[in-house]
Amino acid sequence: MENLTKIDINQTISTLIDSGATLGTNIIKAALVFFIGRFIVKMVNKLVRNIMEKRNIDPSVKSFIGSLIYILLMILLIVSVVGALGVQTTSFAALLASAGVAIGMALSGNLQNFAGGLVILLFKPYKVGDFIETQTQSGTVHEIQIFHTILTTPDNKVIYVPNGSLSSGVIVNYSHQLTRRVEWTFGVEYGEDYEKVRTVLAGILKKDTRILTDPAPYVALKALDASSVNVTARVWVNSNDYWDVYFDINKTVYKVFNEQGINFPFPQLTVHRGKND
Repeated sequence: MENLTKIDINQTISTLIDSGATLGTNIIKAALVFFIGRFIVKMVNKLVRNIMEKRNIDPSVKSFIGSLIYILLMILLIVSVVGALGVQTTSFAALLASAGVAIGMALSGNLQNFAGGLVILLFKPYKVGDFIETQTQSGTVHEIQIFHTILTTPDNKVIYVPNGSLSSGVIVNYSHQLTRRVEWTFGVEYGEDYEKVRTVLAGILKKDTRILTDPAPYVALKALDASSVNVTARVWVNSNDYWDVYFDINKTVYKVFNEQGINFPFPQLTVHRGKND
């Protein structure tokens, strides 16, 4: 009886040792597969990006395809690691498919973002480098990924905007056209000579070489406001010059109007006193 017990214990220890050795070997194999696979994924991703750069593929498409390939390769790597651990890949694939349905329902928003990314690449309402404005954010398109579009704002903030909302919402693209119209409204005091104001303002616009002559600059009396006579000016410039021209003309008008004796109004309230007051 004691001999049988010793034999059972020895067999159990031998089985545990064999199982431990097998498990250790599988863990080592899985670790090697993971690290080598990570290296191969990075190399393949880099190779794909280099090929797209040499073929001058649109940066928007390049970033989207790059991130998509990276995710697919990482999924294949995970399956390979699981297989190296000794788990049956067919069973794991069935489990993954079942889990995928549940995950897909939970991540339906991300699936919408993925579809939105495809729509953006297909119809191209914007591309990398464009300055756009969405319902809530504005900035320069830095990268278009499979789920998000990355914007950088003028004050250097990074914003991740879901592709789903961009593909189905309103987008203002300020970089799509080569030229843009700049408009100002300047208020002057009542009693100022309008023709003088118009001539001075037209002269300021004419001296700025960044302002296009076709279409020609336009100056007109816009409105008789409560405390001012509002004169509007409209010009066309190259899109890249928009803000520089806008701010520079503001500064020049303030300087030249003061030199020419054209007064800017202040809010006023006229009070009439009755005879009995």
